[in-house]
Amino acid sequence: MRPLESDTAFAGSIPQLYERYLVPLIFEPYADDLTARVCLREPSRVLEIAAGTGVVTRRLATALPATVTIVASDLNPPMLEHAAALGTTRPVEWRQADAMQLPFPDASFDAVVCQFGAMFFPDKAHAFSEARRVLRTGGVFIFNVWDRIEENEFADVVTRALETPFAADPPRFLARVPHGYHDASAIARDLARGGFDRSPDFATLAARSRADSAQVPAVAYCQGTPLRGEIEPRGPSCLREATDVATAAIAARFGPDAVDGGIQARVVTIER
Repeated sequence: MRPLESDTAFAGSIPQLYERYLVPLIFEPYADDLTARVCLREPSRVLEIAAGTGVVTRRLATALPATVTIVASDLNPPMLEHAAALGTTRPVEWRQADAMQLPFPDASFDAVVCQFGAMFFPDKAHAFSEARRVLRTGGVFIFNVWDRIEENEFADVVTRALETPFAADPPRFLARVPHGYHDASAIARDLARGGFDRSPDFATLAARSRADSAQVPAVAYCQGTPLRGEIEPRGPSCLREATDVATAAIAARFGPDAVDGGIQARVVTIER
């Protein structure tokens, strides 16, 4: 599997590992932030795209009134199935959907929300045009993206550590995709190309990423993301070896026991 093909492969055991390790490690504080921003808008219909295993969905279902319709969608059925199996405090509608071609009528939502999904869109301007299309006039599109990898310490350490065992062709998924779309001018340009005629609001949000051991972030990134798809095809023992190398590097930087690293994201808000 070529790296670019593996970049959106959230299958096999990845959904379970993603939820077990990555959600508490890096996603929860940003899910709380997006939920608070959506709630301030008092929407009646909310669409979530790239919902993953449902960390934002679960918070929206708890925070928004029961009268608010929530539709949670994702391109990858295994991720969506895992999210639906985890459930929510009240009913939501789960839909398999491609952000590049949303299966919803024009002007059918008051808010579209997306947590760390925009980086994966193959044509970002087109995906943004779809978000705009399904928004009602005055509706809001709120999404976040990871900041540069150097501001996200565990991801940076893992990426640098894997340059040693795979010197000829280092796996670069984390730098290329999750941390590859953070420039405000590029994002604003893509939103304009997608038809948004207002200026986006950007907020930079720093947080802390904590785990009980150095192994937790190593497993999270090496085995619970599509980085796995760049590592596994190299040989039967490569995934274990890469995880061990990443664990050692994190322990050397942050200590072998409980670890604490910085994370940072950009939050983008724009009205239709």
